Amino acid sequence: MEGETFLWLIRHAPVDGVKGTIHAADAPADLGDRVQLQALRQRLPPDAASFASPARRTVETARALGLEPALVPEFGEQDFGDWTGRRHDELAATGGEAYVQFWSDPAHGRPPDGESFEDQVARVRLGLAQIGAGPATLVVHSGTIRAALCIALDLTPQAALRFVVDPLSLTRIDRLAAGWRVVAVNQRAA
Repeated sequence: MEGETFLWLIRHAPVDGVKGTIHAADAPADLGDRVQLQALRQRLPPDAASFASPARRTVETARALGLEPALVPEFGEQDFGDWTGRRHDELAATGGEAYVQFWSDPAHGRPPDGESFEDQVARVRLGLAQIGAGPATLVVHSGTIRAALCIALDLTPQAALRFVVDPLSLTRIDRLAAGWRVVAVNQRAA
């Protein structure tokens, strides 16, 4: 890849839905925090390329930030397969050995008919390779940002899962000729 790439990674607004749920791609964003959205909008570079996961909550967040992003499937959240749409407390009570086993190694474990975080890292790597030189904003998911940090810092997937990535937070990383640089992680604009 020619040139340097400067990435503003934004986690989408909170999901407008039941907390503790593994939300599907069509879950809407709660865009009620206008102060945070405005503060975040002011921190974004003008005339940057804009990308987002195709999930409803990322697209709605991007538009609330004044962006019209290109949708990149590789930036989707980890696929939790059969567990999508279900609550964690319900799965803990009824998910059996598969749920317990998954949380014993969440970096490598796969939910039934889903993918591991390690799989997501590989997918996000393909998505990042599609972004050319210059500034770019990505409105994505916490797992996508952790995967990007995993790549930038050459971490194990297990180590990358330690990052906290709050809704409407900003993470800044750059892909330079000499390698990756991490500028900031999980910053709140307001």
